Amino acid sequence: MKLTILKESLKEGVGTVERISQKTLTLPILQNILFETEKNFLKLSTTNLESGMVWRGLAKVEKDGRICVPTRFFSSFLSLLPPKPINLMVSDLTLDLRCENYQTKIKGANPDEFPIIPQLKDGEFININCAKFCQALNQILNIPSPSMTRPEISGVFFSFQNDLIKIVATDSFRLAEKKLSLKNNLSKEYSLILPQATAREVVNVFGEKGGDLKIYLSPNQIFFEYMMQEVDQPQIQFTSKLIEGEYPNYQEIIPKKYNTKLILQKEEFLNQVKTAGLFSGKINEVKLKITPKNKKIEILSQNPDLGEYESALAGKIEGKEVTAAFNHRFLIDGISGIKHKEIIFELTDEEGAAVLKPADGEDYLYIIMPIKST
Repeated sequence: MKLTILKESLKEGVGTVERISQKTLTLPILQNILFETEKNFLKLSTTNLESGMVWRGLAKVEKDGRICVPTRFFSSFLSLLPPKPINLMVSDLTLDLRCENYQTKIKGANPDEFPIIPQLKDGEFININCAKFCQALNQILNIPSPSMTRPEISGVFFSFQNDLIKIVATDSFRLAEKKLSLKNNLSKEYSLILPQATAREVVNVFGEKGGDLKIYLSPNQIFFEYMMQEVDQPQIQFTSKLIEGEYPNYQEIIPKKYNTKLILQKEEFLNQVKTAGLFSGKINEVKLKITPKNKKIEILSQNPDLGEYESALAGKIEGKEVTAAFNHRFLIDGISGIKHKEIIFELTDEEGAAVLKPADGEDYLYIIMPIKST
């Protein structure tokens, strides 16, 4: 292999793929980046066997070749080089790197030992705006929690329905659903459960990208592809296994009616819940006392070591008087997930599921269970 590539381009590529590389004593090859040429491109690949990342960058290729290079070491070394063109040459599993006054030889590993990363390109796919998709995913990706007994709720559920995507996550105490419109209609409905770690990497890798993201769908694998802006060539490809199992029928827990409805200013409500949270006890409890007759929402918390907190919040109130306690961390997550100035908070009773949603849209829904009184 012999090629020349800009340092900033190579740094971008290594920074993209290194997050998938995994430290492991049982399979040391996973601690490497696979360098290989592909026409006029340098192709970098990493995998942890559950997911795989591929990046391509334009390069002046004089001779084809491939080699595996230690991920962490190469990334650290690359960051110290000047912003100049880098010459790479491979000979006998050694990478010869030259950049201005720097010259080094890095011992590599046999590329034939590197696992094959699946290429899923035959299934149906959708095109979706990169930024909007990642913003939607980011609203709910912190909700799932690891579960050995119910692995299906450890991930993020996707339901692809003709021209709509529903993205759902739960940890049994709360649930969020985000809806996104699709540019192209699907021939049939699909559903899948994406591992939480994969969802987080999708946001990290594609969140700042412009343009569209292509998503290929299949029963046990998902494949994300982002194209280069200057040429018709994939720049980043990310594939991941899916979580097996059937996601719970979450529609059943969405309340069909409410007894009390609040319309509140998001930032004021959020700030008061955060303040009350400072005085909450071991179970993170804050109490909401809603009195329609007085048009007042009281927010209460107490801690035997710190003291008590009480504040009042103005808002539009419909329905019955109710007092309910919530985990302030879960409540803050739900309020923060709404990207509108006004929010609707619907409650059934002191032990029934409550719903948070934007006042001027139906694209986001957050369900939270109260803390039951003892």
